[in-house]
Amino acid sequence: MKWRGIYGRAVMPPFADSPESRHRLLPGCVDAPHGVVSLGDFSLTGGGQIADMRISYADHGHDGVAQKPVVLVLSAIGSTHHRLDFLIGAGRALDPRRFRILAVDAIGNGLTSSPSNSPGQSGRLFPRFGIDDMVHSQYALLAQLGIGKLHAVVGASMGGMQALAWAVLYPGFARRVVALTPMAKTTPWARLINLMARAHLEAGLARVERGAPPHDVWTDWVPLMQAASMRTPSQFDCEIADSERVETWLAAQTRAWIAQDFDPLDWIWQSYAYDDFDVGLLADHGGDTDRALASICVPTLVGAPPLDLYNPVEAAHRVVRHVANCRWVDIQSNYGHLAASALDMDAALALNGEISNFLAN
Repeated sequence: MKWRGIYGRAVMPPFADSPESRHRLLPGCVDAPHGVVSLGDFSLTGGGQIADMRISYADHGHDGVAQKPVVLVLSAIGSTHHRLDFLIGAGRALDPRRFRILAVDAIGNGLTSSPSNSPGQSGRLFPRFGIDDMVHSQYALLAQLGIGKLHAVVGASMGGMQALAWAVLYPGFARRVVALTPMAKTTPWARLINLMARAHLEAGLARVERGAPPHDVWTDWVPLMQAASMRTPSQFDCEIADSERVETWLAAQTRAWIAQDFDPLDWIWQSYAYDDFDVGLLADHGGDTDRALASICVPTLVGAPPLDLYNPVEAAHRVVRHVANCRWVDIQSNYGHLAASALDMDAALALNGEISNFLAN
């Protein structure tokens, strides 16, 4: 692990030369040149600032010569710029031969400025931030890169929520919006899941402070956030045919999560941003979520599976009801919240086709 103690202080030097040094390149991930841009002292919407704010991204398809349309890919809670790698590559929806694809790391994910890597605001000293702050930091990144227009913003889960925030905060800046398993306003159910997850992590941090091994912090979090809320009962029963194998499966999932070196306080801080999200609170919409959605003026694609035990599918349907130019994609998968991923290859192939057609029109 790259942290110690209850404050999650980073052991590694902050912002190593390669952002990828913090997270292992897992099978199926797509590598690309990385960049880290300094935004200086970055003011937050809710007050305060992130000192010496830095934002990390991967840059696919940029050869420095061809002027390609730019697609901004947004990361989910507890993930990096690799979250939507299943959409990136030759012949896929986000083809680097057609687009310049910037896959950006959100505030709090351990690569962009976070509790775990901030030199002067480490651990619990790191200020609270919102999803709108993530979007404003991405806009500042694009300004520094000299990019004044996007062909599309694409995200899943918290990335889909950022995509909706982009459309409300910067109308027309992106010509297309793709939001998979999104919420325009975080539901009480999703807040409940996050509340339970934070309680597990805080209890784990306390155990570590008393001398438990560092990986013990994730022991109770993994069953909730990598199984119960991410999958569906039918998918889990198919994957684990014998109930006696559940403990073995959970142990393997825990080892896989620990191998990614994600910091618990990073996840906790991102979950607070998740909880507080409501597009109605953005851009002077007076807390009216539906009015904010109705203000979205560009073609929008929204997709979700039949059942999602983290971001309820009803939240995605709400987006479709109120965005005038909106296309719905029914993700045919029993993987629940993980339907928009490479875990279900049939669904991944179908999504690549739907998004490719949407971006081409």
